Amino acid sequence: MSEAVFSQISMAVLLTGLMVWMGFIVWDLAKKSKAGKFGTIMMFTIMGAGVLGFLIKTVLVEIIQL
Repeated sequence: MSEAVFSQISMAVLLTGLMVWMGFIVWDLAKKSKAGKFGTIMMFTIMGAGVLGFLIKTVLVEIIQL
Protein backbone atom coordinates (compact mmCIF):
# COMPACT_ATOMS: atom_id res chain seq x y z
CA MET A 1 0.00 0.00 0.00
CA SER A 2 1.46 3.34 -1.00
CA GLU A 3 1.64 6.34 1.29
CA ALA A 4 -0.93 8.23 -0.79
CA VAL A 5 -3.51 5.43 -0.57
CA PHE A 6 -2.89 5.05 3.16
CA SER A 7 -3.28 8.81 3.68
CA GLN A 8 -6.52 8.91 1.72
CA ILE A 9 -8.06 5.97 3.60
CA SER A 10 -6.93 7.16 7.02
CA MET A 11 -8.17 10.69 6.32
CA ALA A 12 -11.64 9.41 5.42
CA VAL A 13 -11.83 7.07 8.43
CA LEU A 14 -10.45 9.54 10.97
CA LEU A 15 -12.55 12.46 9.73
CA THR A 16 -15.68 10.32 9.92
CA GLY A 17 -14.74 9.34 13.47
CA LEU A 18 -14.12 12.98 14.37
CA MET A 19 -17.52 14.02 13.02
CA VAL A 20 -19.25 11.25 14.97
CA TRP A 21 -17.35 12.27 18.12
CA MET A 22 -18.36 15.92 17.61
CA GLY A 23 -21.99 14.81 17.22
CA PHE A 24 -21.78 12.98 20.53
CA ILE A 25 -20.28 16.05 22.20
CA VAL A 26 -23.06 18.30 20.86
CA TRP A 27 -25.72 15.81 21.96
CA ASP A 28 -24.19 15.56 25.44
CA LEU A 29 -23.89 19.35 25.68
CA ALA A 30 -27.54 19.80 24.66
CA LYS A 31 -28.63 17.19 27.20
CA LYS A 32 -26.60 18.64 30.08
CA SER A 33 -27.62 22.22 29.34
CA LYS A 34 -31.31 21.23 29.01
CA ALA A 35 -31.46 22.97 25.62
CA GLY A 36 -34.80 21.42 24.76
CA LYS A 37 -35.92 20.15 21.40
CA PHE A 38 -35.47 23.43 19.51
CA GLY A 39 -32.06 24.14 21.04
CA THR A 40 -30.82 20.64 20.24
CA ILE A 41 -32.03 20.93 16.65
CA MET A 42 -30.30 24.29 16.29
CA MET A 43 -27.04 22.95 17.69
CA PHE A 44 -27.04 20.03 15.26
CA THR A 45 -28.05 22.32 12.37
CA ILE A 46 -25.08 24.61 12.99
CA MET A 47 -22.70 21.66 13.31
CA GLY A 48 -24.20 20.10 10.19
CA ALA A 49 -23.61 23.33 8.26
CA GLY A 50 -19.92 23.14 9.12
CA VAL A 51 -19.69 19.52 8.01
CA LEU A 52 -21.62 20.33 4.83
CA GLY A 53 -19.20 23.18 4.09
CA PHE A 54 -16.26 20.81 4.47
CA LEU A 55 -17.86 18.28 2.13
CA ILE A 56 -18.69 20.94 -0.47
CA LYS A 57 -15.09 22.20 -0.33
CA THR A 58 -13.78 18.67 -0.86
CA VAL A 59 -16.06 18.10 -3.86
CA LEU A 60 -15.14 21.46 -5.41
CA VAL A 61 -11.41 20.78 -5.03
CA GLU A 62 -11.84 17.42 -6.79
CA ILE A 63 -13.86 19.02 -9.61
CA ILE A 64 -11.31 21.80 -10.12
CA GLN A 65 -8.43 19.32 -10.28
CA LEU A 66 -10.05 17.49 -13.22
